[in-house]
Amino acid sequence: MATATPKAKAQVRTKLRIKKGDTVQVIAGKEKGKTGEVLRTLPYENRVVVQGINIRTRHVKPTQEGETGRIVSEEASLHISNVMLYSTTKQVASRVEIVVEKDGTKKRRLKKTGEILD
Repeated sequence: MATATPKAKAQVRTKLRIKKGDTVQVIAGKEKGKTGEVLRTLPYENRVVVQGINIRTRHVKPTQEGETGRIVSEEASLHISNVMLYSTTKQVASRVEIVVEKDGTKKRRLKKTGEILD
């Protein structure tokens, strides 16, 4: 009896309420309490990369003759559930709600402070 090969998972893109350039605060994990700017969002993986948070060091081999190897520090991604949008004016983390303006445009608003982001 031949074994069937497992089917590839369908790529599901999650609609994120956090965008590149937003200031977020880490609410869980070893970096809890730290704030930083979102450098990149990964919607297919439900993850974000935050500047200066979750730093990983990687050893890079020399690629050409005469070049030396080096150690590179870079930010690793965090799960989206471990970060929360951060209000820079009121210094508080808050959840986000989507509000529809009178002219029909959608805006993001912080629930705690009422601050509009877009």
